[in-house]
Amino acid sequence: MEERSVKRRKASKDAASAIKIGQRVRSVAPLELAEDLSFSPYRVFSRSDWARLRADTPMTLLPQELEQLSGIIEELSVDEVEQIYLPLSRLLNLYVAALQKLHAVTSTFLGNTDSKVPFIIGVAGSVAVGKSTTARVLKALLARWPDHPRVDLITTDGFLLPNVELEARGLMNRKGFPESFDTATLLNFLADVKSGKTVVEAPVYSHFHYDILPGQMLRVERPDILIVEGLNVLQPARLPSDGAEIPFVSDFFDFSIYIDAEPEVIQTWYLERFMRLRSTAFRDPGAYFHKYASMALEDARSRALQLWSDINLKNLEENILPTRQRARLILRKAADHSVESVSLRKL
Repeated sequence: MEERSVKRRKASKDAASAIKIGQRVRSVAPLELAEDLSFSPYRVFSRSDWARLRADTPMTLLPQELEQLSGIIEELSVDEVEQIYLPLSRLLNLYVAALQKLHAVTSTFLGNTDSKVPFIIGVAGSVAVGKSTTARVLKALLARWPDHPRVDLITTDGFLLPNVELEARGLMNRKGFPESFDTATLLNFLADVKSGKTVVEAPVYSHFHYDILPGQMLRVERPDILIVEGLNVLQPARLPSDGAEIPFVSDFFDFSIYIDAEPEVIQTWYLERFMRLRSTAFRDPGAYFHKYASMALEDARSRALQLWSDINLKNLEENILPTRQRARLILRKAADHSVESVSLRKL
């Protein structure tokens, strides 16, 4: 009898221990789950690892072409093109080929003979981060592939509201923010391009005049690839309460790229570019920013820093940087403008 009582007490003790162990496991499980949920949706490549993905892709740009493609303060090197942009052009070529095959089989399934539609690439990032340089290099490289020789490039600057309209709305100090764009016109333009319309026109923006050029239009005639470069191209639309459809710019992208760098580094580039323009383009009396050419050096630097902090940094923090994780690929730049890592979204 006593032996059975001892066994029962032991069994009860073991059960209590088991419950405590179970409780301990249950209390730990959410933490373990949280760690699992911290995974990155990207596969990150070092510069050298990414460079190896070039495979046998030939270098198709000449040294003199690199000079023409370089930015105001960003000088393209052969190494940068070979190690970063050639692998990227190879990847994009594979994406375009895959989409063309998908379009062909879909047309067969639907029983129609619709012609292929342009492959659209979005390039996003801050002011002065090097978006334009990246877009120009990709345009030049992608046009060398035989499967898609016709490559066009537009910037969303052309879809900014004219200065007179911005002034009427009190938005001149928020130029480049989402509300300063004629989004409806931009969406209609992309819809027409993606539908295969023969000729689509886009407004033209002048950085010299800092305004839309009245009566001037850029014609896009059914390219194989269209590159769309802009500040807020990855920004999502607001969600409608009634479930109605509200398209946004990135709905039309087949691939998207975000150019990334530390804000402090971009600030340095912005100031450097501003001061370079102060001694070149701003000297023209017809330039919108001509007044800065005659301004004292320190006063000009102080004004440039104010423009950066009050407008461009604020736009970066509020509207541009939050969209980084929506990109298919992120090019992370070092202080010398070279790409130090590449993040490719996992499929």
